[in-house]
Amino acid sequence: MSENQKTTVAVIYNHYGDDVYEKIREVDPESLDFKPEYNLKVATIVEEYEAIGNALEEQGYEIKLLNIAEDIESLIELLRDDPPDVAFNLIEFYRDDPELEYMVTGLFALYGVPYTGAPPFSLALCLRKGTTKQLLVSNDVPTPRYKLLSEPKMPRRHGLHYPLIVKPAREDASSGVDQNSVVNNLKELKAKLNKVFDEHYPPILVEEFIEGRELHVSVLGNDPPQVLPIIEFDFSELPSEHPAVISYDAKWNPLVESFHRIHSVCPANLTKEVEEKVKEVTLAAYKITGCRDYARLDIRLTDDNQVFVLEVNPNPDLTEGVSFMESAEWIDLSFGETLAKIVEFALSRPLPSYPPAKPKEENAEKTELSEQSPKDIVV
Repeated sequence: MSENQKTTVAVIYNHYGDDVYEKIREVDPESLDFKPEYNLKVATIVEEYEAIGNALEEQGYEIKLLNIAEDIESLIELLRDDPPDVAFNLIEFYRDDPELEYMVTGLFALYGVPYTGAPPFSLALCLRKGTTKQLLVSNDVPTPRYKLLSEPKMPRRHGLHYPLIVKPAREDASSGVDQNSVVNNLKELKAKLNKVFDEHYPPILVEEFIEGRELHVSVLGNDPPQVLPIIEFDFSELPSEHPAVISYDAKWNPLVESFHRIHSVCPANLTKEVEEKVKEVTLAAYKITGCRDYARLDIRLTDDNQVFVLEVNPNPDLTEGVSFMESAEWIDLSFGETLAKIVEFALSRPLPSYPPAKPKEENAEKTELSEQSPKDIVV
């Protein structure tokens, strides 16, 4: 690459169909039965991806923005015919299935294109909450005690302590978590299990609900990874019927009250000793699960300062000013600078060296032999 040639970054995402946030913009705030604290006119999904592309462009990269729009051939054509210097991987699902995310990511490796974020194995692992928890437990990383269910049956004596939280074991972004996900007795547990099994594929995770402070702990980099300033969530303004938990609506739906009643505090007010303990647990989980470049961990801190890893989130949301980026801003990293660091992490990795493919002519004899029937082959 010449000195004047820009590094090409393909910002790759998958969006198909209507964008709910465009419709939310049409809602009159006065029509809601509560007073919203935050603007209802949040960025659309496409606008958020475009913002990432624009910020990287301002950092001096040449940008290709590609929405694969559920068409995997468009991605294959790019990687095969016009490969970028690096792919900024923002794929979260394919065919509306988050379990296909890691398979799409594997295409970058197959075509030898450097890409940002976690490798396929880590993406597949962390989407399987039960498997992740088994790995954490086996490496002495604290996580809430749990049961993994393949059917909506739970014995009265199940060995866990109430309150419990019920959630899908193979979803992300708080999907399947609502204000009724925390249960306090067997009757509530059975009712919630029936509902979750009706709406989500098994397995379903039932774990002890850790009462205390909720933290988002973001990690940036690899050698060594850096823990960014820790965020704590203030639940004090939530309606009384809503438990101190970040539900799907509280995270993503500006038309519900809980979205406007949970506030982030950064940096979290922790003693130096507790902060170091949280960082130690965070980095252990980050490394054990094979995360790379950037990640966010959801952590609970009890009143007596016990640390529990709830979830490991590789390739977390990069919306400007939210969670991961909010933490980065506290160490004077701008939106664009943080994105540029992630790009450079990917570019710094050595590409695997594969032997060149043999010409087809050299394989002709082998192909001809394979087409014979077994009885025609003399050994």
